[in-house]
Amino acid sequence: MLTTTRGGPHTVHGVTETHTHSTQGPKNSRFHSPEYDLAVGVLQGLREDLLEDTLAYRPVPRRGIDGPIVRRLPDRLRRRAAWAPHAAVVALALLVFVMGADNTDGDEIQAVLSGLLPAAPVLLTLVRPVAAFWASLAVTPFVQALSTYWDPQPWTVGAFAGHLAVMTLVSLRTRPRTAAWMWVLTGVYGIFAETVLGDDNGSNTAPMVVFSALVLLVVTVLQIRREAKQEVTAERTVTEQERSKRTLLEERTTIARELHDVVAHHMSVVAIQAEAAPYRVENPPPELEKAFAVIRENAVVALAELRRVLGVVRAEDYEAPDTPQPTLADLDGLLANVRDAGLTVEKVVTGAVRELPQGVELSAYRIVQEALSNSLRHAPGAAARVELGYVLGGLGIRIVNGPATGLVKASPGAGHGITGMRERVSMLNGEMTAGPSDDGGYEVAVFLPVAVTEDAT
Repeated sequence: MLTTTRGGPHTVHGVTETHTHSTQGPKNSRFHSPEYDLAVGVLQGLREDLLEDTLAYRPVPRRGIDGPIVRRLPDRLRRRAAWAPHAAVVALALLVFVMGADNTDGDEIQAVLSGLLPAAPVLLTLVRPVAAFWASLAVTPFVQALSTYWDPQPWTVGAFAGHLAVMTLVSLRTRPRTAAWMWVLTGVYGIFAETVLGDDNGSNTAPMVVFSALVLLVVTVLQIRREAKQEVTAERTVTEQERSKRTLLEERTTIARELHDVVAHHMSVVAIQAEAAPYRVENPPPELEKAFAVIRENAVVALAELRRVLGVVRAEDYEAPDTPQPTLADLDGLLANVRDAGLTVEKVVTGAVRELPQGVELSAYRIVQEALSNSLRHAPGAAARVELGYVLGGLGIRIVNGPATGLVKASPGAGHGITGMRERVSMLNGEMTAGPSDDGGYEVAVFLPVAVTEDAT
């Protein structure tokens, strides 16, 4: 005789195991049949399409006025053409009203109600489309009760036209599944009305189901075609953007390759030659050694800057190095560098010196650097003056140099330096002027605005 213990432990080869047996029967299992899951999914779709947010406010948008036909209209008519969808719905509601009012030979109030009840849901589609469908179904028995003709059940002529118009307008503004639900509920209501309210006048449920199926099928096909066209357009747009990015990246890579092959090669040669030159001259003077050292140092710095620029040009997702960017605090080192290159330069600072935003500091440093480089190239032997003015609303910069002197020939330029300075100033919403000075030299004046903080005030 075998005995079992529920939930008790026992030992097998020194290992204690605990077995737990569920006392719940299969009736409490969480397993559901595929049919049950399908039914739940169907009801969930009905709830999402026609039961949730029934009274949601969804106004009909105005039509675009950039179409091929509307574009040729006069300005006055073109502005009014934007309301064409609204005018079409109002005209359709008016037609339903006339059809409903003509379907009775009673008094005027009865005729007005017979036309107004089916026409009101048509107008309601302009702002609340889902609520308009339910309203159209709700007014159908009342319109039938007001009719004095021997109309078939459950729709009179006006109610038939109104409900068909409502389903068409709602399906144009919703997804195809909503149109299918409206068609099913319309058929269910028609069968219910025939069973409960039916009489000997006949039934028009079958014509309603057939006509509405044809209309909703056409609308659904048009919707699917429109959505497919929009998806294709979106995919083409994304493809064009990706192609443009790829082309741009290829062009940038080509430029980077050319820069590397030309500039980097020659700068490397300059650095190597400058380092080896003192050893080729017997007992070189200290001034010559210092000059070659400055040349090599500038060549190495230029190579480092070139590598950073090439990294930006080559890759779209390039990450900047951890080394800090130069600021106005490094300006003295820049001035010492250009002094070693033979440029006499003076710095004048006015106002309360303070730390400025990083973008302003970097741009100011680069502007001074470029202006002094221009002085070295275009006005050799001239003296330069750098003025920095710290004011409450920003930073003023003025770099001025005199006319060229000495025997060194000026080096021509392409004008990219001035363009680069203007781009930096424009990026910071600043102002810049550059041009010859009265004494034959050149002057660059820049103002970079800086937002005033509470601490500054």
